[in-house]
Amino acid sequence: MSAADDIRLQQAHAIPIAEVADRLGIAGLQRAGGELVGPCPRCGGKDRFGLNLTSGVFQCRKDCGANSRGDQVSLVRFVLDMSFPQALEWLVGPREELTPAQRREIEQRAERNRRRRAEAEARQREQAIAAARDIWSRSVSAEGTPVRDYLTLRAITPQLLPVMPGCLRYMADCPYTVPDEDQRGKWRVIHRGPAMIAAVQAPDRRLTAVHRTWLDLDQPSGKAVIVDPLGRRSDLPAKKVLGSKKGGAIRLRSPAGATTIIMGEGIETTLSGLAGESVHPGAAFWAGVDLGNMAGRRKLGPGLKYAGLPDLDDAEAFVPPPQIARLIFIQDGDSDPRLTRAMLESGLRRAMARRPGLQGSIVFPGPGRDLNDVLRGD
Repeated sequence: MSAADDIRLQQAHAIPIAEVADRLGIAGLQRAGGELVGPCPRCGGKDRFGLNLTSGVFQCRKDCGANSRGDQVSLVRFVLDMSFPQALEWLVGPREELTPAQRREIEQRAERNRRRRAEAEARQREQAIAAARDIWSRSVSAEGTPVRDYLTLRAITPQLLPVMPGCLRYMADCPYTVPDEDQRGKWRVIHRGPAMIAAVQAPDRRLTAVHRTWLDLDQPSGKAVIVDPLGRRSDLPAKKVLGSKKGGAIRLRSPAGATTIIMGEGIETTLSGLAGESVHPGAAFWAGVDLGNMAGRRKLGPGLKYAGLPDLDDAEAFVPPPQIARLIFIQDGDSDPRLTRAMLESGLRRAMARRPGLQGSIVFPGPGRDLNDVLRGD
């Protein structure tokens, strides 16, 4: 019997991944929406490791070695450095001969669990999209608001951006929420303040998420410093996404008939690319929200960390519209340059595989800085 035919795989997949983490003694995980997030049991950090409670998948976002993403069995392998057979036996016990009736019961139970997870994931996604659309509906045009002042502070002046993109709005009192550690499924507000709101549009142009940047123009960066009044969380980002971002983009500029998309991770990086617009006149400028969204799922394993090979089974990853002939990614230099480039190469290769004839390239402003740093002269 092959590993794929081993009925214990279905038993393993029926175990909630949080229960597997408890059995492994993984410490420091905190609830963050539909995930448990915390330090990686192998490479440390603060929040680079996550368990998706709906899909039953874990991931180290720093890709520390082989098997740094996967299911329940992969998690055991990752933490205990076991082979697949060893991990499967550790999780569900040795292989036993089952009667046909026992095998059917296990298969049916596993299928019920898969359906429940899929239904829960779909519900959570729709609730998050509805919440994102509510924030968008309560925000106002960004022109003449602190959003204009923030962008000017970042050297994206009215001369460079004479018309504020319609996908950017402003909310004067945007709540910043984190999961409530004392009440499962509840959230607590730890900050309220002005924020730039950006629409994340799916390939069909529907708004499926909002990107929020909390502002404080007294700070050198123009971004607010977020502090948890209870002291339970630290290093909180001034930027957060609500909704379903996968495969989407912030369409900052989309000229009619554009055949080139220039895409950076963030809004500021992408808008900074407008300074060199004369090189690609008539190009669209879209922000990819984050590096993972631009890259999509990659093939990982021994020797593949920097290979930049896309997992083409990831049907929801970003792919440009059919009319686009050229896709240019802007690489930020403020993180691991090899890994960043590998992720961008993965995204380009997927796009070129899905859009035959598409040309892809990467622009890199240099180590330790992004394109906005260049624009500001830093």
